[in-house]
Amino acid sequence: MTPEKKYSGLAVFRRIFQEARSYWPHLGGILLLGLLAAPLALLLPVPLKIAVDSVIGQEPLPGIIAFFLPESIAHSPSIFLLLAVVLQILVVLFMHLNSAVTYVFQTYTGERMTLHFRERLFRHLQRLSFMFHDKRGTSDSIYRIQYDAPSIQYITIFGVIPILGSLAMLVAMIYVTAMIDSQLAFIALGVCPLLFVICRTYSMRMRAKYIDVKEMESGVLHIVQEVMTSVRVVKAFGREESERARFVDHSHKTVRARVKLSFAEGMFGLLVNLGIALGTAAVLYVGIRNVQSGKLSMGELLMVLAYLAQLYVPLESISDQVAKLQESLASAQRAFELVDEVPDVVDKPHALTLKRAKGEVEVRNVSFGYNGDSQVLKGVSFLAEAGTRVGIFGKTGAGKTTLVSLLTRFYDPSAGQILLDGEDLRNYKIADLRNQFSIVLQEPVLFSTSIEENIAYGRPGASKKEIVKAALAANAHDFIIALPEGYDTLVGERGMRMSGGERQRIALARAFLKDAPILILDEPTSSVDVHTEQGIMQAIEQLMQGRTTFLIAHRLSTLEHCDVLLEIQNGGNVAVRSGISSSFEVGS
Repeated sequence: MTPEKKYSGLAVFRRIFQEARSYWPHLGGILLLGLLAAPLALLLPVPLKIAVDSVIGQEPLPGIIAFFLPESIAHSPSIFLLLAVVLQILVVLFMHLNSAVTYVFQTYTGERMTLHFRERLFRHLQRLSFMFHDKRGTSDSIYRIQYDAPSIQYITIFGVIPILGSLAMLVAMIYVTAMIDSQLAFIALGVCPLLFVICRTYSMRMRAKYIDVKEMESGVLHIVQEVMTSVRVVKAFGREESERARFVDHSHKTVRARVKLSFAEGMFGLLVNLGIALGTAAVLYVGIRNVQSGKLSMGELLMVLAYLAQLYVPLESISDQVAKLQESLASAQRAFELVDEVPDVVDKPHALTLKRAKGEVEVRNVSFGYNGDSQVLKGVSFLAEAGTRVGIFGKTGAGKTTLVSLLTRFYDPSAGQILLDGEDLRNYKIADLRNQFSIVLQEPVLFSTSIEENIAYGRPGASKKEIVKAALAANAHDFIIALPEGYDTLVGERGMRMSGGERQRIALARAFLKDAPILILDEPTSSVDVHTEQGIMQAIEQLMQGRTTFLIAHRLSTLEHCDVLLEIQNGGNVAVRSGISSSFEVGS
């Protein structure tokens, strides 16, 4: 299916209603409340007709009202006036009551639908591989989840349902107007073909423009995110003004695009209202002629004009909804584009479960390149038995981090195999596989919660006693209890309230608590001083006991306790030293 057909207006509508199928009863209730507004609106001009024709004039009451009045008061102008006043109050009261109930129900249903859709997008986004995130970045995905996902409620609740309600209102108004004067009803409907052509032309041209604007807005969000996450660098280099200028420049482009869209929307509204004005003028002209010729009473003309105003309300509403739907359809298309992204790394059918691995890792002739570009790794092969400590070093960009990323299936090799306990990694369930690894990075990742929650991130159900034990093992307990709030201390965004060494020890405590059979340490001491490094290395030495460990470092002194030293050179590997406790094979 071509992209144009895949994301055509009809295809997007179909997918939206499939997405909202569990809320159909709620949507049906909102539609019924909307349809109930039609008979209430039909009653609105009745008090005016009674006042003009039956109180001021001598016309009898409408038959259905006279039927419910006792004969004794059926000819009293004072009673007619009181009836008109009471009827006016009741009609307005019930109309606004219906409107209030509808609004609450719309809000409840719409927010629930949006939350459900956002949850689906967020869950799918986390399943997508690093290849997708490396290419797309995070700001565009954030924009789609936060700002494009609500399109599901805008299209269903504030788009399609109001259009259906307006159509029902339109039919009712046409019928009642035709009962009073069929000629006037026919004249009033004469503008419909014109409005249809205007709406069709507008909708065909505008959706692509809305998509462009949303891409621009996503780009502005990218600048904000990039600057705020790198604010220390920006300040250090004194680039605040240039970043402000970059933000303003992109924002101005978005503003100009929005202004152009508003101009198009304004012209669309002008054409719609001009068509409605032509219809109203034609009805007024013919209506006055009919009053002059005696075909209509003045009260009937006023009633027709009141109904005509309400007849054009649904027409104007339909036109307005068609215009607004284009932006929502553009948002829905962007959201479904994210849903349709296929993860590069997925579970095989009938994938194997894995409780706890022994830890034997074999890499067989593995090659890998990002996005099909030149190979980062070429024909890498080695075997490390369970419990082996593998030290990995090499020049920056040689492929050290790429190699360990393949071990955890953040990416899959372009060629070759990686085996864990004799089984290809791709045969295991991804969640089970990754549960076999504890990872400590050069820049430890902490979340803006408490120290306790950060340590327990790998084992959310861990007890306080287990968390403290892990912190003791990581040499982190002393500095934690010295804090005013101890383990309940909030670490701040990305852990910035902690020093580099403190963040690293919290990350080590997390690894201790997870107690995985395989450990990956990606330059864990490169950003700390020598004194702090000694404390961290003591904790790492304890953490490596009984685990298969892959330790990446620039300083060979950090790797002195490793059984195997693996040098990565231009995508190849060279064994520098092999200890007696490991089996190691070299591939070129």
